Amino acid sequence: MAEEQKPRLKPIIEGAESLSLGISMVVAVLIGVGIGLGLRHLTGIGWLLWVGVFIGLAAAFLNVYKAYSKQYKEFEKLAKDPRYNHQKYLDDEDEDDATR
Repeated sequence: MAEEQKPRLKPIIEGAESLSLGISMVVAVLIGVGIGLGLRHLTGIGWLLWVGVFIGLAAAFLNVYKAYSKQYKEFEKLAKDPRYNHQKYLDDEDEDDATR
């Protein structure tokens, strides 16, 4: 029988996704600053730089929220998996201790 091969690249890809969160935050802020500098240069209005900074920060927080949502969904999947759901076992153990 042929054994089912486990994906070898999956842990590497998951690690790269975690690393990319920090990089994407920095890049989002830098792009926002670039937009702000470009708008300031085109229009001559100084406060447009801060609009770009705000856009970059909002994009960075959006990236964090998306990553959090993705990890939370993975956690929910694991919580439903009986192999990782030890809460029932712990509850049963507490009931046994209470009856003794």
